[in-house]
Formats: sequence, structure tokens, C-alpha cells
Amino acid sequence: MKVAAITLRKGNVLEYNGKLMIVTGQEIMQPGKGASVIQVEMRDIRSGNKDNVRFRTQETIERIRLDQSEFQYLFNDGETYTFMNTETYEQVMVAADIVGDPAVFLQDGMMVTIETHEGEPLGVQLPDTVTLEVTEAEPVIKGQTATTSYKPAILENGAKVMVPPHIDVGTRVVVKTEDGTYAERAKD
Repeated sequence: MKVAAITLRKGNVLEYNGKLMIVTGQEIMQPGKGASVIQVEMRDIRSGNKDNVRFRTQETIERIRLDQSEFQYLFNDGETYTFMNTETYEQVMVAADIVGDPAVFLQDGMMVTIETHEGEPLGVQLPDTVTLEVTEAEPVIKGQTATTSYKPAILENGAKVMVPPHIDVGTRVVVKTEDGTYAERAKD
């Protein structure tokens, strides 16, 4: 499917020079003179090589449609993560580098969306947020609650997150899986 270069976003998959490339970042540049261009950072899905390419904003690029399926997380062995299709019971193994940094938020039985192209897994999308318990947090310093300061806390999965001063050990918090930031106190 052909799309305008200006519509490219992080996570889009393109066919560029006969290779499947995933967009890892983009920046629109508007020079004082001349037409606007979009600087796109891409990574080859199969080899991992990175490339920076400039496109004219009006230029059309071939964007690849990916198949998306719901899978349930089962386990990992350090290098691969195993997921199961709950309808067909088919198991899929995904390399750790494809799952990426959000892997720390995977929980047993969690439903995720796996994107595939011709049967090959290219990406894993976790739910937007997860609820975890705080296992370690610094004590509140008197008067600190008046400012918008945050303190470091360690969650039950070992991830570090900055939380407001009123969050204490044993409190359940909602964390964004995309960047690992605190969203809110859990309502349960």
C-alpha cells in the first residue's frame, strides 16, 4: 500500500530497496528555503542494520500490511519468548530483541498482539498499561508532598519507576508498558 512519506510513524513497516524496514523514529525538517523533508530512522527487520533516509514529504513509499493476531504469553527461556494462539493452540517463539524493552512487563497469561509478515513474527504489542505492586520505595520526606517531585521505586517485576511521594511499599500502581512510566495508583 502506497502512503505519503509525511504519514510515517514509529513502528510502521516499509519495503525499501527490497528489504523490510521498521521505522524507529522520524523528524520533519522545514528549511527556510525549499521543500520540507522527513528524516526517517529505519532498522532492517532481518539483519538489524540501521539506516537514515530523507524523503520529500510528498513522496510515496510502499508500506507493508502486517497480520495481527492475539496470543497468550506462556514463558521465556532467556533468548526467546513463547506465546500461544488461544483459538488454535499453536505456539509461536519470538526472539527477545523483537519483544524489546517492554518484555519486563510480560506476565503469565497476558494477552498480547503479535504482528507477522508471511508467518514471521516482527513485533509484539503489550497492553497499554499493567498493574504491579511496589516492593521498595524511599520513605516520604516531610514537606516533599507540596512539590511535584517523584521518588524511585522498584516494582514486583524488578523494574524501576519514578512514583509520586505518596506511593508506599505494598501499593499497587498502573505503569505504561510503552515507556515504563507511572500512570496512576491502581483502583483495586
